Amino acid sequence: MRVELVKRKEHSRKMALLSPLIAVALTAIAAGLIFSISGHNPLYGLYKFFIEPLTQEWSLNATIAKATPLILIACGLSVCYLSNNWNIGAEGQFVVGALFGSALPILMPDFESAATLPLMMAFGAIGGALWALIPALLKTRFNTNEILTSLMLVYVASLLLDYLVRGPWRDPGGYNFPESALFSDAATLSTIPGTSLSYAAPITLLVAVVLAVVLGKTIKGFEIRVMGESPRAGSFAGFSAKKLTLFSFAIAGGLAGLAGTMEVSGALNQLLPTISPGYGFTAIIVAFLGRLNPFGIIVAGFVLALSYIGGEAVQSAMGVSNKIASVIQGLLLFFVLACDTLILYRIRFVGRRGSAGEVSHV
Repeated sequence: MRVELVKRKEHSRKMALLSPLIAVALTAIAAGLIFSISGHNPLYGLYKFFIEPLTQEWSLNATIAKATPLILIACGLSVCYLSNNWNIGAEGQFVVGALFGSALPILMPDFESAATLPLMMAFGAIGGALWALIPALLKTRFNTNEILTSLMLVYVASLLLDYLVRGPWRDPGGYNFPESALFSDAATLSTIPGTSLSYAAPITLLVAVVLAVVLGKTIKGFEIRVMGESPRAGSFAGFSAKKLTLFSFAIAGGLAGLAGTMEVSGALNQLLPTISPGYGFTAIIVAFLGRLNPFGIIVAGFVLALSYIGGEAVQSAMGVSNKIASVIQGLLLFFVLACDTLILYRIRFVGRRGSAGEVSHV
């Protein structure tokens, strides 16, 4: 007997909308089982992981701060995925954007004006876009697999960052620690008055709203959706798959680079050997959990940000490794993709002699 996936003639729109909630619920159940197997109270573990970060002001601010780069990167990735371009290298684009944005305050520390921070953000977006265009050009010119090339460039970017902070860009007065000098006040993203949050949060919300309008109300958004769903139909309408590939990668890389610049100019205020806990990879989960919709991505980004803060909470309160956050993120992606698969396909069991028995799924 073998198992086959048979494409459904029609799929439920209601279930497509509910699948992220189902995935979150299944993830919570699986997390409870993990806590139970490790000898801890599952209800207490789930409370510490998912609820407690929302009950204290400092942890809520920390959750929003973690959600900001996730949302911004995921918004860019949604453009790629809607157009059927599989950019997996947002982590590298995030790092390169941070490097380009940091070049101004590190190489020209005396340049302090009102234009410093806007220029840093522009450089960061350009750097991320240029790094993302490498796999895009390889795909359009040589038909290479963008998944592999974009992923491999992540490690190149990480090693480049490590080289710079341990070598040319290392702070001469930093007692030989692998870090750059602290950025000047003009190169630091200020905080919103009365809060500990930087202006990265409202900038990210503005970008998400603009992107939602572009995707839903403009010809470019229509082109992205048509080429993603039916490239042949899009070509008949005069749309170019190669140009759209370059455009979507540039947008994704630009937003990831902007997120990297805001991270180093805000939360970190300098370059370090590691500037990301995996935002670029986690943003892939955010994009799919948010159904590739900018407004859904905002909610999904907040949910995934809880995993970072919740992982630290269970580590300090229960002695559980903070790697539990990565496990739960992986489970969430698994359940999201599993739900989507069962919405689009049904399982059929085929016997040895060709007799088939079908099992329908909602």
